Formats: sequence, C-alpha cells, structure tokens
Amino acid sequence: MLNEPVDSDVDLPAPPRRAPRRPRQGPVVAAVALGGGIGAAARYGAALLWPTPDGAFPWTTLAVNVLGCAVIGVFMVVISEARSAHRLLRPFFGTGVLGGFTTFSTYAVDIQRLVTDGAAVTGLAYLALTLFAALAAVWTAAAGTRRVLSWRHQ
Repeated sequence: MLNEPVDSDVDLPAPPRRAPRRPRQGPVVAAVALGGGIGAAARYGAALLWPTPDGAFPWTTLAVNVLGCAVIGVFMVVISEARSAHRLLRPFFGTGVLGGFTTFSTYAVDIQRLVTDGAAVTGLAYLALTLFAALAAVWTAAAGTRRVLSWRHQ
C-alpha cells in the first residue's frame, strides 16, 4: 500500500488556506471621527450665525440639511462616476463631514418643540418640507453634476 502509484493531478495535498486579509478599520474610524467633528462644528457655527428663536420655524436646520444633501449628491457622483478617490475620502467627507453637518436629531427635536409649543401644523409642515426638500436637493444636485460632467466630456 505504501508503494502505490501517485496520480499527480489528484493526490497532491491542497496548500493550506489563509483567511482573507481584512482591511484595517482604524484609519477609517479616525477619518469618520475627524470629519464628523468638522461637520458638527460647521453646523454649530450655522446655528450661532442664524439662531432660531423659540417657537419660530427652524430655517437654519432646514437649510443645513438641504445643503448637506445637495453636497452629498455632488460628492457621490464625482467620486463614483468621475474620479477615483483615496479610500479614506468617502468615509471622511461623506460619512464624517456631511454626516456631522446634517442633523436628524436636531430636526426631530425641532419638530417636538413645535408640537409641544402648540404649533403642530407647523411641525408637520416642517417634517414634510425637510423630507421633500432634502430628497429633491440630493436628486437635483446629482443630476446636475452628471449633466455638467457629460458636457465636460463632449
């Protein structure tokens, strides 16, 4: 049995398999954290420059969220369709800066305050306006960026 012929195509042992190498997440987490700090500071700055009086419509939060959505529309088209980007740019700017700049929590608190202050209709209008304006901003910005890029390549 020890001297049996060996079929070289069948009987060779397979090389040991290594686990696939996972990219290190530390730099990504650091990029998101740094970008988030920058974005949150910018949002805070906007709130200081254009404060919303008690009971008033929260125009600053609406503007920040719509602007942030428009910028993400441009950014995502540019980095996914026009240029290759460093692997940390998307987490830093898209998730970090724009995630820190835009704010769902302040939006929710603004709605709660409006409802609590007896302006439920205004709160519901703000809820709907933010949703539609943010979606329109990201769609319009992405479509406009694609159009500009197509003109550039003609």
